[in-house]
Amino acid sequence: MEIQENIVNKVALSGLVTFDLAELHHAGERVVYDIVDNLFQGLMLREKDFREFVKNHDWTQYTGKNVSVICSADAIVPTWAYMLIASKLTPYANFFVFGDLEVLETSLYLLALEKLPLEQYKDQRLVIKGCGDIAVPTAAYMAITGKLNTIAKSVMYGEPCSTVPIFKRKD
Repeated sequence: MEIQENIVNKVALSGLVTFDLAELHHAGERVVYDIVDNLFQGLMLREKDFREFVKNHDWTQYTGKNVSVICSADAIVPTWAYMLIASKLTPYANFFVFGDLEVLETSLYLLALEKLPLEQYKDQRLVIKGCGDIAVPTAAYMAITGKLNTIAKSVMYGEPCSTVPIFKRKD
């Protein structure tokens, strides 16, 4: 006599929608432009020398890249210098920020979240995926939670089989 068992996928039947922030990861290369190489004696920026560098530098090498602009030295760098770099990166770089790679990554996620149509999550029970191969900045988790708080029925963190409740709307 053959016994047939029906395996029921309770997670699939739960009505939970998984939201994976890692899917918003921009695939473009990340590079750091450190203005330290343009400093006079490692202390300050000289306008004439810097303008000459900016004029002759090959900005096309940043085409399609995500650029973090920093100064790794404790030096005097006027704001206009960063503005000049931004003006040269604009035609080529995909995206750029003043700050380290962490600031760049966070900014890329926040930009992607701003463009995300959230109507599809209205009244949904959502699980924000918590782990994966791509590191997602904590700021992105906070930002998506703030956005979903106003439209989702509930938000949980983790995996559908093991979640941590974040909030549940009271109807």
